[in-house]
Amino acid sequence: MEIKISEKLKKACPELALGVIQAQVKVGPGSKALWKKIKAEVAATKKGHSLEGLSGLPEIEAVRKTYRALGKEPGRYRGSAEALIRRIIQGKGLYKVNGPVDINNLVSVTTRHPVGTYNLAAIEGPIVFGVGEPGESYKGIGKETINIAGLPVFKDDQGPYGSPTSDSERAMITDGTTRILMVIISFTGEGLEEGIKLASELLKEFSEATIEETTIIT
Repeated sequence: MEIKISEKLKKACPELALGVIQAQVKVGPGSKALWKKIKAEVAATKKGHSLEGLSGLPEIEAVRKTYRALGKEPGRYRGSAEALIRRIIQGKGLYKVNGPVDINNLVSVTTRHPVGTYNLAAIEGPIVFGVGEPGESYKGIGKETINIAGLPVFKDDQGPYGSPTSDSERAMITDGTTRILMVIISFTGEGLEEGIKLASELLKEFSEATIEETTIIT
């Protein structure tokens, strides 16, 4: 899978890097063993963080700084890791969706980086991680239409399909998904080797994954 970061986005965040995992998976409900791990991480996160200190975490701060550089208000358009951790601190926990998505959210909370997991069958051609253009939008997963102008976004030959804030319905993981692309988005450029290792181990243990390829893109 060919993936590159656009010059415009790289200019806004020179440290930006992507940790990419391509894998075959079996999609089903998250197991009790997986949710035992998730609940332990949720408890540790809730105990170890506060809403007041969240924006000062290096990983969260780097996302917010990039969004401001692109003209997006980070208090309105939050990176997914920040949004998930805020839910945990507020006592709302994490959503139960399916195994790969639950793993996606666990990796995001653990690494504090936004993570996106996509159905490879819905992606066509090379991928560019760039910036949304004026007038661009898509239907978010479980949400209304999202204005992605000025947001970091993933685009393929069909157009935009995902961002660190909210992904589109087009490439979401469903019961029929057999191959995925998981992308860990590091706005600090750090922690990707550890993130890829964690995500790969979780996918193999809880989604019967066969890891086809992993890479770091800068």
